[in-house]
Formats: sequence, C-alpha cells, structure tokens
Amino acid sequence: MSEYTALVAKNAKQAAEDMSKVLQVEITAEQEKLEELVDKRQNFGLFSWQFVRTYGLRLLGTTTTWFLLDIAFYSQNLFQKDLFTSIGWIPAAKDMSAIREVYKVARAQTLIALCGTVPGYWFTVAFIDIIGRFWIQFVGFLMMTTFMFALGIPYHHWQQKAHRIGFIIMYSMTFFFANFGPNATTFVVPAEVFPARLRSTCHGISAAAEKDPKLRDAGYPAGIGKKNSLIVLAVLNLIGAVFTLLVPEAKGKSLEEAAGETEGQDDEGKNYSA
Repeated sequence: MSEYTALVAKNAKQAAEDMSKVLQVEITAEQEKLEELVDKRQNFGLFSWQFVRTYGLRLLGTTTTWFLLDIAFYSQNLFQKDLFTSIGWIPAAKDMSAIREVYKVARAQTLIALCGTVPGYWFTVAFIDIIGRFWIQFVGFLMMTTFMFALGIPYHHWQQKAHRIGFIIMYSMTFFFANFGPNATTFVVPAEVFPARLRSTCHGISAAAEKDPKLRDAGYPAGIGKKNSLIVLAVLNLIGAVFTLLVPEAKGKSLEEAAGETEGQDDEGKNYSA
C-alpha cells in the first residue's frame, strides 16, 4: 500500500508515515527525491504500444494460464461424481436414496480434498519461496497433464474393481498438483510482476479471463464422455505449461525487481534469472 502511495499517488509524507508504523522506525519524507525517482520510471499507460512491448507477453501468460487452469480444475470438480460412479466407488444414483447419494458423494469428495487438495495448498505455502512460483506452476501443469493422460487413455482399465484404488490415488494427485501448482500461483504471480500503477488492473484482467462461464465452459463440447474429457483436460494443462514460459519468476525479488522497474535489466524490463 505504501508503494502505491509513494509511486502512484506521489505522497511522500503519507508513505513515510505508513512505513514508519510498519517498520517501527522513524522515516523522513523526501518529496523532491520521490518525484525525481518517479520521473525516472516508465510512465506509459495500459493501452499503449510500450506496455504491449514491455508487459504484453507477461499479461498473455498470466491470463491464459489462469483461464486454462480453471477449465481443468473446475471441470474436474463438476464431473467427480460421474467418475466415482463409473469406477464403482459410489453406487449409481438410481440405486440409492437422495440422502444416501449426498452422503456418498460428499464423503468421496472430502477424501479427495483431504488427501490431495488441502495438502497441495500447504506444500505451496511451504515451498513457494524456496522452489519459486515459476517451477511450482510449470511442474504442476505438467504433473496434472501426466496424471490425466494416465487416467484418461487407459480409462477402461481403471473401471475394473481391482484397479479402483489406483484410480482414486492418481485422481487425488491431480488435485494435489493443481494446488501445489497453478491453482495457487496463478493468482499470486499477477500481483507481483506488473508495475504498481498497473498492478491491480493487470491482476483484474488476469482474473477476469477465467470468470466468463461461456468461455470457461467452452473448453470441450458436451457429450464426449469421461475418457475423452480427461484427455482434453490433459491437453489443456499441457498448453498451460507452455504459456507458463511467458511468466517471469518473482522469487526472492522486490516488487520493483519482479516488475522490471529496477536498473540493470533490458529495455523490455524482463527478468532472466530464476
């Protein structure tokens, strides 16, 4: 917040007061130095060729990866019940009452969440500043691709009762690597890799890319079956991994460094160190 106050609102006094409260040290406001610093920074607008040249690929990366992740992640959640029924983990709806169906589905989804979804988030919390955002997202997409292909291509193999446990374990791992992967990083990275004056707008654009249900539900046509759906989602995850290459690493960097606003970078403000 103090960064916005200083670099965008250009209020050195308020920024100094805010930082003094946070750091519990006395900070002297220097308005002239602040204005000199701001004048040296790039001040192009969002709808400018300079923005496209400097941050266009980053924005394409953050919007596309968030969009593709949500197609895969929420599609998985939507047809969980159908997958569980097809492998015989829960009975068909016609063979049980509505209350029993709710209990069976909720129990199955809770087990998946406890074994995959929740641990994935905690792994991200523990390792995001060690492994880095880029590698967590890139490997997460690749692992989701691997497990979905492994489930989808030999799908009829997993429908046999003897292989049910293996299916459940691998299916849980897709959720684990979604959360120890792009489902965590896609909303973290856009808040770090754009300059302060455009950060909220670029984060909003990245988030908005996955909020249109007409776009999100257009990931694959209805009626292609569970096997083909898993294969299509695997392909989308692979594309997500490719677009992750457009997103720079922000690990260990200040917001200014992550946004390419510091000296010692190329003219396009790109970061090449991992």
